[in-house]
Amino acid sequence: MTHRDVHLPVAAQPSVDSLAEYARRAEEGGFDCVWLPETWGRDAVTVLTTIAERTGSVEVGTSIVNTYSRSPALLGQTAATLQEVADGRFRLGLGPSGPVVIENWHGLEYGNPLKRTRETVEIVRRVLSGETVDYDGDHFSLAGFRLRCNPPDPVPPIEVTGMGPKAVELAGRFADGWHAIMLTPDGLRDRLEDLERGTDLGDREPDDVAATVGVTCCALEDADRARELARQHTAFYVGGMGTFYRDALARQGYDEAETIHDAWQSDDRKRALEAVSDELLEDLCAAGDPETARDRLARFEAIDGVDAVAVSFPRSAEADEIEATMEALAPDADRS
Repeated sequence: MTHRDVHLPVAAQPSVDSLAEYARRAEEGGFDCVWLPETWGRDAVTVLTTIAERTGSVEVGTSIVNTYSRSPALLGQTAATLQEVADGRFRLGLGPSGPVVIENWHGLEYGNPLKRTRETVEIVRRVLSGETVDYDGDHFSLAGFRLRCNPPDPVPPIEVTGMGPKAVELAGRFADGWHAIMLTPDGLRDRLEDLERGTDLGDREPDDVAATVGVTCCALEDADRARELARQHTAFYVGGMGTFYRDALARQGYDEAETIHDAWQSDDRKRALEAVSDELLEDLCAAGDPETARDRLARFEAIDGVDAVAVSFPRSAEADEIEATMEALAPDADRS
């Protein structure tokens, strides 16, 4: 059975308490995991600690923390500590993010993201083993230290994001899970082939790597409003968050990705929104009235090789719209 998760909204949330309340609602609705992205608002570790203390069964995870602003050793320490706080419910999702965030927000040089991600995964895994960490890589060299606390039991899975073929292949070779975003069903099938190629190269089985796809969802009785929010969200990510999302859509055959990006960069928001075609919106998102949103989400869940679909929300959605979407798409709602 495909799991259904939640990507907690981070844009313009009033408080840590509000995020914890969304997580509590997700647990009550039968969602399997709540994921928290870390961008340039609240840090993920503090918020997830609060969530872990206020929930009892739902899994909690980072999706994602970047591999630049924290050292691999600190990521390992953090994962061990959050696993303890969450009583074994924690999952570590990490990835390189992109130059817009790493350079403009963290002030660090962005480069060779795949190699850095691979080395980070390898070091974090050694830290979590509790053994002494000796590592000599291209980006990191560590010697002689180990955790000064008991290693976590069970060891939390290490999951990575990836959009391009080589990044997804890397996840298949080295990680415990892969997080997908900005993919249509056909695009997702192509990337799952890359994931399987990675497991082959790593002498692993496909079942060793859990595939989670994030889908922008908005389920409202006002279907036009739901689609408008999803369109705004898509234009912002394709146009304003660097080139990765643009390139991911272009790779899937959507030539309008270039137009969206160029219009946004030229501060022509109207043209960027108009360039998000109805076809693209329907392929990429699960937005509309509740029945339509459920049907479009089910397309992703039906794809062979998908282990979980994570419901995410448009960045401009109001609290009542987030709550309505979560309620409409909750696993318990499907079973009732």
